[in-house]
Amino acid sequence: MEVVKWNSLVHRFSILTVFVTLCLIGVGGIVTSTESGMTVPDWPNSYGYNMFLFPISLWKGGIFYEHSHRLVASFVGFLTILLATGLQLSKSTDRLTKLLGWVALGLVILQGVLGGLRVTLIEKQIGIFHAILAQSFLVLLGILAYRTSRIPTRIASPAADPQSLRKVGIFFLTFSLLALLQLSFGATMRHQHEGLAVPTFPDAYGQVFPDISPNAIAEINFHREHVEEIDPISGMHIVVHMAHRFLAYFLVIAGTVWTSHALMRRQFLHARIPLILPVGFLFLLWGQVFLGVVTVLRNKPADIATFHVLLGACLLLLCSLLAKHCFYCLSACQKVALTSGQQIPQNQPSLDKNPVTSAA
Repeated sequence: MEVVKWNSLVHRFSILTVFVTLCLIGVGGIVTSTESGMTVPDWPNSYGYNMFLFPISLWKGGIFYEHSHRLVASFVGFLTILLATGLQLSKSTDRLTKLLGWVALGLVILQGVLGGLRVTLIEKQIGIFHAILAQSFLVLLGILAYRTSRIPTRIASPAADPQSLRKVGIFFLTFSLLALLQLSFGATMRHQHEGLAVPTFPDAYGQVFPDISPNAIAEINFHREHVEEIDPISGMHIVVHMAHRFLAYFLVIAGTVWTSHALMRRQFLHARIPLILPVGFLFLLWGQVFLGVVTVLRNKPADIATFHVLLGACLLLLCSLLAKHCFYCLSACQKVALTSGQQIPQNQPSLDKNPVTSAA
């Protein structure tokens, strides 16, 4: 079999695309936090100008944030086109990775269309899907960066314990799905543009779960409209806020307890996972808790709220890559066992049918 040289250029370019996408999520967070999304009311033009020829002298206030968001988004789209093309032309890239590259291109096109429809149709719900899709797109780009790296062939060693790989992989896969749900709740709250539905912490209007009866909502809205001079809310706004809060409680407790237990049992060492990764996971997790609390106590300042979104994206990306890595290594262990004639337990999951390639 011909040995194909690893394509470092494609891998580095995929990392660049991930980084710029993180920047895009940050800029998008600023746009939402400052409620600047409709400061440029037309699309794909900007006040009648070609988007790329919009005069810099008009980049003022919210227009600066929204127009910058559009330009960075266009740049991400351009990078994704180059990435998908590079993956297709690379001899060291397997079929699945090439296919995922084109899927990423399709997602970024859809993301651009959703962003435009959010402006032209003035629909808040589109903004929610736009935010969720951005997080999913980031995860896909991270997986592409992983599959084009040398990490799988260097770390996917037979010395790794399959049981530990399975346990760690299942945990981070489950955590990733719950984190995406949590980010969906957060996106729903932010894109309703109604301010904080529950502005107190750790209590919620003096209770564990606030009263959402019509009389209670009327009293809350009277205070919001006549004292705080902000828009009224509905009971569903409070339900979404509390779902976001209670899921956060569960994630931080479950994540801390499980990770600490796994560290004490040396499961990460047995799975050949560098300890800096679970430690980094705990750091990001508690950093999210801190930012979430500050967001409520300081009435959702734009900078803190944006950093909260960005850190959440980093947490989701890390968990997704750890899950991908564990199942990739588990598949490698299975292949080594097959070639050596060892018996393979039938209950071991395999999420990658082609785990050991020179390009993965």
